[in-house]
Amino acid sequence: MLHDKCIIHIVAALAIAALAGCQPDTPIESYPCPTNGTSLTYASFGQDFMARHCQTCHGQSTKDRKGAPASFDFATPEAIQQHKARIFARAAADNVTMPPGPDDPPEAERMKLAEWLACGAP
Repeated sequence: MLHDKCIIHIVAALAIAALAGCQPDTPIESYPCPTNGTSLTYASFGQDFMARHCQTCHGQSTKDRKGAPASFDFATPEAIQQHKARIFARAAADNVTMPPGPDDPPEAERMKLAEWLACGAP
């Protein structure tokens, strides 16, 4: 059970984050797969997106992962499916904390990533 003092600290931290313009990550569950599914596949979308925006730090052959944990390796469709909720929370829809840097994917690509991941990253 949380003490009143802990609750006050949590509320204060959330208020400070809100004032600073920080938003919590939007979870994959809040973005359902379209009713008719998706036409996006690993071959038609995911492979290229991951190669251009993710695998420079999250790839099997990457020597300089720039701090990316070894357990977050997105070199295969199976690995992407395993981590789809975390990828979504960092890079899809309105989540923009990854990739870091000036060459961020445009909003339209982030929305495609959201759809593809929400539909199971087929």
